[in-house]
Amino acid sequence: MPNGSKSHEDDEQLLTATDKDINAKKDVSSRKISLDSPSMFLNRELSWIRFNARILEEAQDPWHPLLERVKFLAICGSNLDEFFMTRIPRLLKKVNKGSVEKSTDGMTPYDQIEATRREIIPLIKKHSDCWKEELVPALSKEDIHIRKVDELANEQKHLLREFFKKMVLPTLKTPVPDIAQTFIDNLRINLLVVEKDAAAHRSYHVLEVPTDHFGRLIKIPKNEYQTTHSNEAESRESKLVFMEDLIENNRDLLFPNRETVLYPFRITRNAEIDVAMDESSDFLVSMKNSLQNRKTGFASRLEFDRSMPDQLRETLANMAALPSYLLYESDGPLGLVDLWQLLETNRPDLKDKTFLPNISPLLTPGTSLFEIIAKRDIILYHPYDSFEVIINLLKEAARDPNVLEIYITLYRMDSKSPIVDSLIEAAKKGKKVTAIIELKAKFDEENNIKLTWRLTAAGVHTVYNFPNFKVHAKLCLIVRREKKGIKRYSHIGSGNYNAVTTKIYGDIGYLTARPEVGAELSDLFRVLTHGMQKEDFKYLLVAPRTLKTEILRRIDREIASHRKSGGGYLAFKLNNLEETDIIKALYKASMAGVKIDLNVRALCCLRPGVEGISDNISVISIVGRFLEHARIYYFRNGGEDEVLIGSSDMMFRNLNERVEVLFSVPDPLIKHAILEKILSIHLRDNVKARRLLSDGTYVRVNPQEDERRINSQSWLIENRGIWHEIAP
Repeated sequence: MPNGSKSHEDDEQLLTATDKDINAKKDVSSRKISLDSPSMFLNRELSWIRFNARILEEAQDPWHPLLERVKFLAICGSNLDEFFMTRIPRLLKKVNKGSVEKSTDGMTPYDQIEATRREIIPLIKKHSDCWKEELVPALSKEDIHIRKVDELANEQKHLLREFFKKMVLPTLKTPVPDIAQTFIDNLRINLLVVEKDAAAHRSYHVLEVPTDHFGRLIKIPKNEYQTTHSNEAESRESKLVFMEDLIENNRDLLFPNRETVLYPFRITRNAEIDVAMDESSDFLVSMKNSLQNRKTGFASRLEFDRSMPDQLRETLANMAALPSYLLYESDGPLGLVDLWQLLETNRPDLKDKTFLPNISPLLTPGTSLFEIIAKRDIILYHPYDSFEVIINLLKEAARDPNVLEIYITLYRMDSKSPIVDSLIEAAKKGKKVTAIIELKAKFDEENNIKLTWRLTAAGVHTVYNFPNFKVHAKLCLIVRREKKGIKRYSHIGSGNYNAVTTKIYGDIGYLTARPEVGAELSDLFRVLTHGMQKEDFKYLLVAPRTLKTEILRRIDREIASHRKSGGGYLAFKLNNLEETDIIKALYKASMAGVKIDLNVRALCCLRPGVEGISDNISVISIVGRFLEHARIYYFRNGGEDEVLIGSSDMMFRNLNERVEVLFSVPDPLIKHAILEKILSIHLRDNVKARRLLSDGTYVRVNPQEDERRINSQSWLIENRGIWHEIAP
């Protein structure tokens, strides 16, 4: 860790450091500037923090139902937790090694920690203000009261005290007398107990708040003990207190006849996993062993309530070996992620209205899906299209005696997955079932290890030994024996085969029985399962081998087409844009006069709107009810439109360190439907879209005078399935 003795000096430097983005527009307003210049790139870490600022805007937006606004605030907390578990530790490791290696935009690791801190501090205040000044009063108006224990009537205090004595007190761990010997678990809410004896000597203990047993918010009992986790029917009115507040107001039961003060705090730890293995190691075993290290990772952030005195902050910081620039004060509840608990409240009137996902008339109930797909390709856009189509396809494959083999990639799966059930059923019926399982899916590693054991025990051939790269592609191949011979049915998409997340993620998938696609997908699965090398894929763009090269070639093709006959146009929809060569290629296309529309949900390192360089590039981000997760890449190609869909973003890791697949949509009618009824709708969003400016900040896209308001996600709900109607 950085030397604590330098922390005050470092913190002063942080507070006076110049934000490089302020003058960036001035520095890059020349056509002569090199495209390799750091001023041509936005910082990745800052872009991620600004994405979370856009999520906060959704928590502040009264257009959303109230509990959905609470959800967005919980997501803000969850995302910041992940940032301090993954991105900050990477920078800290470089700082500790004395690295002065600069990011693409010219910042050292320490510069980046400073810059993100400058944006995180006001963001935390906005989180707190949103909770206290907007959400808590709004919840109270809807009879969901978040109260302080000392504000309650005596009868309610008594009921809570009885609940505390009988339910909570027996679960509390005895504090370790020596605070220096106390290990603080990652992301736990803790209370620093300051005890003063008769001689005014102080001692310190750490008390862990038992949220695992009761949740973070405790429902005030009426005549019996209950919490928000209760399965009993709830009345419309709910009164809740935070667990740490309940403990603090009953501390005399914990420390009788002693003078104590309690202060909430929370420590975040490095969650990056370094997998140690040798040639004889089984990767699953190595992965399982390495996961143990996550629990004891070095500290990367200390959060505390603003009431905590400076001397106690310093005590905790020294205990965690943290410099002052990793200390964060809050005037609101710590661990905002715990606010997800409020979504369990039985108040459908305060949540998004449910809708019935579309099932295309093409997929007539009672008709074999194989028969339908054999006749025509099908596009699915979730959650607007039902994921039941994929579930039913795998279920039919498991039970169809003519199905010989099933291959699938599994990245993040739901705990009660119907897809997994069908794979197990198929294996038990004697079919050859192969599952490519990515053990390194971040924060799903343990789930995927258990999934591997379960599938292996059921007779599924599980493949997971990929220590050097991730298999992030979303692919399924079903091999079926038919009258005319073997036929392959393929599914290529952007989303996980997860029946839960498919209801809240916007993802695109393609079903086809085209033999050329099935043959290449079969070759790819052979490469993944047996390590056999294939020189080229004609119909699939596969990372890390050809995908980047093929994207660059298509951008160059668009430039050449534009120079020849004009009308050059590119439109990409993706999650993240960070890869340097791709960004420079887009700059070159813009300089050549090609118009470029980018819909980048989260982080974007491309700097749009720079005169003479990127002034033909527009970047928007859409944050709304559903997480925008689809990847669509459109090239006008002189009128011979090409649309790619699949799993890959344009990041270094996607193009160089993962197995990713993009697929060129072959059906012209489906291609047109994607362009006109999906991609175009997102690009025209003027309600939930924000436009990226050249200084790295975002502004809302507002409809022009007489322009129709389009909330793309609402439009897609209202018109779900319209992309199926274009095809005859």
